[in-house]
Amino acid sequence: MLEVIVLAAGQGSRMRSNLPKVLHPIAGRPLIQHVLDVSRDLNAARIHVVVGHEAEAVESAVAAPDVICHLQREQCGTGHAVQQAIHACEPTSTVLVLFGDVPLISAETLRRVVDAADGVAMLSAKISEPAGYGRVIRDDLGAFDSVVEHRDATVEQLALHEVNTGVLAASAAALAGWLDRVKNDNAQGEYYLPDVLTLARQEGVLVNVIESGRPFDALGVNTPEQLEALERLYQRSLAEMLLHAGVSLADRARLDIRGRLQCGENVRIDVNVIFEGDVVLGDGVFIGANSVIANAEIGSGVKIHPFTHIDGAVVGAGAEVGPYARLRPGTVLDDGAKIGNFVEVKNTHVGARAKANHLAYLGDAEIGTGSNIGAGTITCNYDGANKHRTTLGKGVFVGSNSTLVAPLTIGDGGFIAAGSTITDDVKNNELAVARGRQRNVEGWQRPTKPEDTD
Repeated sequence: MLEVIVLAAGQGSRMRSNLPKVLHPIAGRPLIQHVLDVSRDLNAARIHVVVGHEAEAVESAVAAPDVICHLQREQCGTGHAVQQAIHACEPTSTVLVLFGDVPLISAETLRRVVDAADGVAMLSAKISEPAGYGRVIRDDLGAFDSVVEHRDATVEQLALHEVNTGVLAASAAALAGWLDRVKNDNAQGEYYLPDVLTLARQEGVLVNVIESGRPFDALGVNTPEQLEALERLYQRSLAEMLLHAGVSLADRARLDIRGRLQCGENVRIDVNVIFEGDVVLGDGVFIGANSVIANAEIGSGVKIHPFTHIDGAVVGAGAEVGPYARLRPGTVLDDGAKIGNFVEVKNTHVGARAKANHLAYLGDAEIGTGSNIGAGTITCNYDGANKHRTTLGKGVFVGSNSTLVAPLTIGDGGFIAAGSTITDDVKNNELAVARGRQRNVEGWQRPTKPEDTD
């Protein structure tokens, strides 16, 4: 059985933020959520999270049936942190230790570490700028000897580029025994987790060093600068994956994916587009510049014009949206529907080929097939206490600057004269006119200002 211990107790003072470090987002999700996700990809039976600074906030963020939190009241090093959780693990379990601020380590790499944990396995990486990392020391035959922390290393050891990522795996019983023997006689006065590797070697236990070949496995976050750099590296890698899959990007550096994006064939994405949550794009979709698409399903052949915001909507094949349109949660556009500039739609079903070309609000409504909504039209769906629905049949025409006061039903072929405030139902093929009669005043004179002489 595999159990994972995630270390997430640190304050992260260099982030200069009152938000716990592991809750800072990368690709739209907290750092630690990425670590929990990869743990589940490994089919971990239980995930133990060691919390400390702002413990309640972290516990709330990670709460799940498979997560157990353990409080580290004083931060006395990584070895001390693992001790807070190790005795809650089954002695026969394989325990994998991960870090809540190293978010993008891959499941593929971690499987190699777990598979090598017949004694104890650790993950190393070779990096060009190893400052701050513990160095992996090998003997003359290239076998593992020890890990020396940066502050305790000699000049010769600091010149080494193979570093300890901190990730290790071993049986829970063995790890607990080694941790009980770890001492804090070092420059920091802390209990270092890598010291268990030296203890294992002294006992004749094989220490398997798995060297990572992936760029993200060793990249953690300690400062805002590192968070931004990791975000940009990750987004670049996601963009390159899209390009490799055949997606056309106007600029790979001006795209953010903050969730999961699935694309069909012949998809084109312009600059400065943000995807959030779960988004599916069908074949032949075009997404215009500066658009935000969140938790949406976009059908084949859809054209999203620039500056459009879509959240929680389903857009049918061949539909057209924007520019400057907003589709809010619960919106469904059927095939060929059109939502134009400065139109907001919420919790509304827009039928096939129906259109609202500009300057309208459609909320809590049913818009029938082929209906036309004129500019300035609004559905008055809220009475101050409750929401009500507006239902338009097929082929309804709503003239410009009309107000539809829900609850309201307009039958098939209904026609609403421009400037009307409609409060009563309209039957099939009826014309509804609800506006004050125009009166022209003869001989009227425009008011003049006192200083006017003409």
